[in-house]
Amino acid sequence: MNGTRIAAVGHYQPAKVLTNEDLAGLVDTSDEWIKSRVGIRTRHIAGPEEPVDELASQAGAKALAAAGLAPGAVDLVVVATSTAVDRSPNTAARVAARLGIPSPAALDVNVVCAGFTHALATADHAVRAGSASRALVIGADKMSEVTDWTDRTTCVLVGDGAGAAVVEAADGEPGIGPVLWGSVPEMGHAVRIEGTPPKFAQEGQSVYRWATTQLPPIARKACERAGLTPEELAAVVLHQANLRIIEPLAEKIGAVNAVVARDVVESGNTSAASIPLALSKLVERGEISTGDPVLLFGFGGNLSYAGQVIRCP
Repeated sequence: MNGTRIAAVGHYQPAKVLTNEDLAGLVDTSDEWIKSRVGIRTRHIAGPEEPVDELASQAGAKALAAAGLAPGAVDLVVVATSTAVDRSPNTAARVAARLGIPSPAALDVNVVCAGFTHALATADHAVRAGSASRALVIGADKMSEVTDWTDRTTCVLVGDGAGAAVVEAADGEPGIGPVLWGSVPEMGHAVRIEGTPPKFAQEGQSVYRWATTQLPPIARKACERAGLTPEELAAVVLHQANLRIIEPLAEKIGAVNAVVARDVVESGNTSAASIPLALSKLVERGEISTGDPVLLFGFGGNLSYAGQVIRCP
């Protein structure tokens, strides 16, 4: 076996849309203030009847349907999330139960905003090693549940949602490139979900400086590991933190011919969901084609990062 590939993707967002004007009724802010600082216009918010495993299951079901697969075809479920309420059963087990996936290995990965790219690498390694034949990989977060809705510096950022990918063995050219991952653990305090009840907080300027100065060479090295230059990329899907990070980071990576995902404008920062959510939308809209090289690059909580080049399903 030469490697793995993404067979299909899918995504899900709750029906409720929260606009900047809505937020202006909650905190001292405005549509102009939010757009000028983070570029977000709307975000989707899940209700109390939609726990994070429900969001994940919806996205997973769509990815399986797009791949033309029954739940029984999957023997590994990996869910990236940092907003699971319960410790056990974990989110992956609950997703497997909701979807009717029989006896899979089921594990959660908590690397916050870089969670999906870590989970994708984990599934890639498992299938390559032969310990799984096909994996359902999901990034899902319900950030609204850990948000202080009186703090205008964070509540304007967040949204809820999920994105999923089906990973399977590839006979030809590998469709998932080598991962490049790491962290800056001594700066883990820069992005936090802490306390009882847990609340999201961050040091915005520290994150901005780190993302725009330290991450571009790391992202370029992820391209090198896949045997590509940034100029050869068809698309770049970065963690959808905010537009003021995404745009300069994409420019510094040097992907001059690539479509740059800007789903943050309508979805907000959905943490582990942001990359698969944005990728699925690019595929759905036909903005990228089957076989196109796409850089996925997650970064954020723990000041962790993980990136790999994949081939569009």
